[in-house]
Amino acid sequence: MNPIYNRTAILVGDTAMEALGRARVILFGVGGVGSWCAEGLIRSGVTNLTIVDSDCVAVSNVNRQSMATSLTIGRVKVEALKDKLLEINPSANITAIRSVYCEETSADFDLDGYDYVIDAIDSLKDKSNLILNAAASKAKLFSAMGAAVKIDPTKVQVAEFWSVRGCPLAAAIRKKFRRNNTLPAKKFLCVFDEEILPNIGTVNYALDEPSTGSGSTSKAVTNGTMAHITAIFGFTLSGLVIQDIVSHA
Repeated sequence: MNPIYNRTAILVGDTAMEALGRARVILFGVGGVGSWCAEGLIRSGVTNLTIVDSDCVAVSNVNRQSMATSLTIGRVKVEALKDKLLEINPSANITAIRSVYCEETSADFDLDGYDYVIDAIDSLKDKSNLILNAAASKAKLFSAMGAAVKIDPTKVQVAEFWSVRGCPLAAAIRKKFRRNNTLPAKKFLCVFDEEILPNIGTVNYALDEPSTGSGSTSKAVTNGTMAHITAIFGFTLSGLVIQDIVSHA
C-alpha cells in the first residue's frame, strides 16, 4: 500500500483501502465544488478517477478552485487538476477529459463502467440530463446542488434529492422532471445549503472572461462564491463516496 495512505488505513483498515483503490469514479465538473471533491477522493485512497470539464482556469476561479492559482490561469482545468492530483499520488490513474457533458455528448460516457458518478455541474439542463442518465445506470450517484451566495459553513447539509429544501436549483430540477414526466430511476443523496444571501458588491465582469474551452461559462447572473463553502460541498461529496466504499468493504 502507498505509504501516503497510512493514516487512512489506520482508521478504515486494509480491506477498505483495497476497496478504495479498486473503485472507479467519474466526476463531472471540476469547478469550486468538483475540484475539491477530486482532491478529497485522491487524498483518501481512490486511485481510479475520471474528471470531465471543458473550461480553462480564469482569474475569477482563483478564490475557490483547488487547482486555480496565479500560475494556472489560462490552462485547461482538467489538465491543471490532473497535475495537482498526480503530485499527491503519482501512481493514481487520472483520466482528464476536456468535454462538456450535455445531451449531445452523453453517449460518449459509459456510466455503467463506473462504480460512482459524481455530479458537480452548474448548468440546469445538463445537470438534469446527467442525473437521469446516472440514476438509470449501474453506478451510484451523488450530486451537488447550488453552492453560491452562501457564507455560513454550519448550514451545509446532505439529504435525498426529493427531500432537499430551500435550494432554488434543486427546486428547478424537480420542476423540470415533473413537467417532462421523467423522474430519476433511483434515489440519490445531494449536498445542499438553504442559505441564500444577496450579492451586495460591484461585479467586475472583466474577471469572468469567457471560457476558451468547447463549452461556455456565460451566465445570466454572476453570483458571489466563497472557498470554504465550495470546499465543504466538495469534500462532503468525496466523503459520501468514501463512506459508501468503506461501509461495503
